[in-house]
Amino acid sequence: MGRRDYEDDPHAPAANSLVPAASTIVTDDAGRILLQRRVDNGMWALPGGRMEIGETLPGCAVRETREETGLDVEVVGIVGTYSNPRHVFAYDDGEVRQEFSICFLARPVGGQLAVSDESTEVRWFAPDEVDDLPMVSGVRKRVNDWRSGAMPAIG
Repeated sequence: MGRRDYEDDPHAPAANSLVPAASTIVTDDAGRILLQRRVDNGMWALPGGRMEIGETLPGCAVRETREETGLDVEVVGIVGTYSNPRHVFAYDDGEVRQEFSICFLARPVGGQLAVSDESTEVRWFAPDEVDDLPMVSGVRKRVNDWRSGAMPAIG
């Protein structure tokens, strides 16, 4: 299913859904960050997705990371909360989702890198390699918040 991201766009469709979600910044011992190239928009992104009934947000982050990258991870912190009502995701099926996500910091504890049906590529990047990658602004904000080392403003 295709997806289009809108942020601070006056022509964006109105949101019709709000779904709790988690994303994960996974770093290895060399300080590299794990990213996946998404099937639905061709952009580089963090692993993540919608929370399922019966799971916690950190559990969602762990599950989504395993499903999308093949790695088992341990959550070690929180990068930030992201709930900009002017950032929506429009899906081909008519859903227009308002952003609501917690971004966690995690480290790998097992598994092997693998693409999923949601990705075409999964790779480790040095932090300075990320700047030139095609990435939606919301993902770039999370990466920049992590690189700055400061807890971002909640919002």
